[in-house]
Amino acid sequence: MDAELKHADLTDKILRAFYKKVYHQLGYGFLENVYENAMAYELRRMGLNVEQQAKINVYYEGQIVGEYFADLLIESKVIVELKAAKNLTDDHEAQLLNYLRATPYEVGLLINFGPKPDFRRKAFDNERKTSTTWISSAAMLLALASATLLLRFG
Repeated sequence: MDAELKHADLTDKILRAFYKKVYHQLGYGFLENVYENAMAYELRRMGLNVEQQAKINVYYEGQIVGEYFADLLIESKVIVELKAAKNLTDDHEAQLLNYLRATPYEVGLLINFGPKPDFRRKAFDNERKTSTTWISSAAMLLALASATLLLRFG
């Protein structure tokens, strides 16, 4: 079975920037902010749309219950969480999975600028998510916008 990974071309570019460029030059020992800025710079040089500290709402039963700021959001498709830790932990992975579960984004990369460079790729298809409340919120906003246009322009 030759199943294509969702956003594989994009995650390959991100990982290439990580391993071949940023980690190769900076190595281990800086704060996450340094790596975030370097990754954003390198990914933009590759022609990608990069949003740093992207505000992402977290939904529960149709209500915004919190927000978090993704280190990087690439092409509005892939969440990238950066770490500068000795090792990636189960807690780091659980954090990324929860972000994917509670948002419309389906693919995330957890990248560690530790003594040994490392990453985890996580995917959570929207069809498998038990709560797709952001869809109902987006649909509600679209319906309101349509109603406003109808009232205004008949």
